[in-house]
Amino acid sequence: MKKLLSVIFLSTMLFACNNQAANNNDAAKKEQLENDNVKFYDHVWDVVINKGNVNFLDTAYTADVVLHTVPEIKGKDSVKAYYANYVTGFSNREFIVKEIFAKGNRVVKYWQFKGTHTGPFFGIPATGKTVDVIGCTIATVVDGKITEEQDFFDNYEFLKQVGIVK
Repeated sequence: MKKLLSVIFLSTMLFACNNQAANNNDAAKKEQLENDNVKFYDHVWDVVINKGNVNFLDTAYTADVVLHTVPEIKGKDSVKAYYANYVTGFSNREFIVKEIFAKGNRVVKYWQFKGTHTGPFFGIPATGKTVDVIGCTIATVVDGKITEEQDFFDNYEFLKQVGIVK
């Protein structure tokens, strides 16, 4: 009986140790994924907005990416065209990521966008006005590609700064 209890005790301890090691390994993998997603997502917007390389989105987005905005935009080419308006519409662009973090495959960034409206922006002729707005984006990153984004910022304030509304 003593041997049986010893075997049960040792088996339980081994199982618990193996289970803990597996949990630690899973946690480390999850943390690495989150760190990779943050680094990737931060880099994307530095290249696209600050450096003006909208074509970089060809490698950053999935073909069926969705941008939840009004109206909703679907597909890599359409979302890429949407962001191209910011690059062609504004000079002196500065996109600052103030804070960024991830949980699983979701990335959240708190950002600031500054620029001068010197080119066509969604068909609106240049006004020469400067903008300085803050916002937040929630994105989903799967296998190193952006599958979905949702931007939140004060559109009215943005349009007021551009000089389109009063």
